[in-house]
Amino acid sequence: MKKILCFAGSNSRHSINTILVNYVANKIIDHEVKIISLLDYELPMYSLDLENERSFSADLQVLRNIIKDHDALIISVNEHNGSISAFFKNHLDWLSRLDRNFLEGKKVLLMSTSPGARGAKSALEFCKLVLPRFGAEIVESFSFPSFQDNFSIEENKITNDVLEMGLNDMLSTFEHHINL
Repeated sequence: MKKILCFAGSNSRHSINTILVNYVANKIIDHEVKIISLLDYELPMYSLDLENERSFSADLQVLRNIIKDHDALIISVNEHNGSISAFFKNHLDWLSRLDRNFLEGKKVLLMSTSPGARGAKSALEFCKLVLPRFGAEIVESFSFPSFQDNFSIEENKITNDVLEMGLNDMLSTFEHHINL
């Protein structure tokens, strides 16, 4: 049994990426799954001056230790103006300053969603390029388009059969990779 950590890169309390990551996390039955919110780890906007003045916060160290304690990650990233959110980028900045290889040995299922037809694909592609710099192995990625048209929040289910099959296939491949 592997330990899988799940979170969204959004700072919205009503994030559709949080809904998606929770939905996927609850489909996993053969592993230990922990869902966290990055909102629980208060990190000021990164600057070298702030790092030099205050060093690394307890919240940052706790977050890094939680990541280190897990074998794999499921991350759903949101998109702001064609890129990842400043909130998620700030977490990456702080974590990589504390430990450049904070994702070393971590297998990652990377997802994204948005109200639009591209499903935050630009943010997803950015993360696919950047996270391996910190040691991550991206084993699967999935862009979920037009969230409100393809997911029922009230019923907590995907309403598009093709997307449901694609997500299940991706999750199966991810679980296979983390068992290797």
